[in-house]
Formats: sequence, C-alpha cells, structure tokens
Amino acid sequence: MDQALSDYLEQRQSMVNEYLDDYITGKPILTSLKTSMLYSIHAGGKRLRPILMMAACEAFGGNKKEVLPVAVALEMIHTYSLIHDDLPAMDDDDMRRGQPTNHRKFDEATAILAGDALLTLSFQTIMEAEHLTAEQKVYLVHELSTASGALGMVAGQLMDMESEGNKISLEHLEQIHHLKTGRLLSFALMAGAYIGGASEDQLNSIKETADLLGIIFQIQDDILDVSGNEEKLGKPVGSDSTNHKSTYPSMLGLEGSITQKEHYVARAKSSLKQADVGETKLFTLIDHLSNRDH
Repeated sequence: MDQALSDYLEQRQSMVNEYLDDYITGKPILTSLKTSMLYSIHAGGKRLRPILMMAACEAFGGNKKEVLPVAVALEMIHTYSLIHDDLPAMDDDDMRRGQPTNHRKFDEATAILAGDALLTLSFQTIMEAEHLTAEQKVYLVHELSTASGALGMVAGQLMDMESEGNKISLEHLEQIHHLKTGRLLSFALMAGAYIGGASEDQLNSIKETADLLGIIFQIQDDILDVSGNEEKLGKPVGSDSTNHKSTYPSMLGLEGSITQKEHYVARAKSSLKQADVGETKLFTLIDHLSNRDH
C-alpha cells in the first residue's frame, strides 16, 4: 500500500473511531450494555465501509461533517451484524479480530442485546445529525434500513445459512453475497455520493460500481479463507470449509477465483469512470480492497 493511501485510511479511520467512541460513550446507556457494545466497536475494525462512504462523498465535493454521522451509523450496523454472525446459532465463532467474540467475552444474551442496541442506535445517529436536512435523513434511513434488513443483509445471511452443506449454483452464491455483503457496501458508496451532491446519472454509475465491489469484497474474503495469514485475519483460516459453506474457491478453484475477481475489478473501475469523478481515492480504494491481505 502506498503511503498516501495509508495516511488517508489512517486519518479517516481515526475520525470514525473518535466519533463512534464519543457518541456511544456520551449516551446514558446501561453500563453493562455499553461495555459490551464498546467491546466490539473497539475490536480493531478497518472501517472500510465508512471510509468508502467518505471517499465517495469527497469525490463529489461533499463535506466530511455531513457524511461522518452516516458513516458511523453504517459501522454500527456492520458491527452488530458481526456480533450476531458469531453467535452459536449462526457461525459459532470463538474469535473475531484476534480476540474472543462478544458472546464469549460476556454471554449470549448480552451479545444479542448489544447487537440490537447498535442496530437501533445507528438510525438514531442519522436522525440526530446536525448537518443533514430532514429530507436527507428520511432518504438515508430508508436506504440503510432496506440495505441492512429483510430485503438486504439479513436475507443474505439466512440464504447463506440455508445453503450450508448444499450444492448451489454460482449465480445463487453471487445473490447471497450481493445481499449479505454487497448491499451495505452499495449503501456506503451511494450514500456518500448522494450527500456529496451526485446527479441521478452519476448515482446510477456509482450503484453499478458498488454492486460489483460487494462481489469483489466477498471473493477476496473467500480467497483469504483458503490462503490468508491466520494472524493477520484474526480468525482461523479454513473456517468456511469447516462450516461447509459454498465459496468461490470451492466452485472455481483458487486461480479461477482470482481471475473472476480481476474481471469484476475491471468492470467496477469502468463503471466508476462513467460517474465522472476523475482519479479519486475511490479508484485506489477499490484496488486496495481487491488485493488486501486481511
């Protein structure tokens, strides 16, 4: 990773972390619940989704003060989904980002409620944003609830669980990941572009880029589950195989998965160029996401 991108990611990550910590800490939340929420918030996430949102907003000349509460709301949704994903009833994981999962650190009931609290607090965060209009807040809450709920991430999570141990088509696998992973990534780019003032045509191009990025992100995750570094990943390599999940490498092989990913990267860059945002950090971030090692 070049130094300019490294500095950009570090600066934006610090902004997101500070806002998250200040916002949650400042709320009169029950201490035991707040402790569990902050445990997973502080678990060392890369904040890629909020950073992508900020980069999209900046690409269209938007203001960081306007986009930051929405970026933080998205990270709350992402964190809640990880807490619930790790539960025994779902992926039954003991480690997340190199430390015990929330339900192992505390207990299952506390982890479930911490996830519930982060989910609902995310919408409160948007509604309390000082630099957004009422119209913007309604649009963003509608889009985020759609992306994260029964028509988006939650549906993808259930489809993923239902497919375990079953032979499914590549088309079905991509639909799972479009919903489970892609919808929140798509929201990140779309919300950033919307707040930044993108036109309807530009938003359409950004949506195409975002949908492709969701697939790219998942293919790379699958590749890392086969060939990644366990210490960097913060969880055991090979967990997908252990859980009998259908993955790109299991269907296409490792080399075939890399080829498929590169095909989508080229398409994502092409659609991003159609949004007419110039050589922005979004191009660099797509490269980074598609070649990250953890």
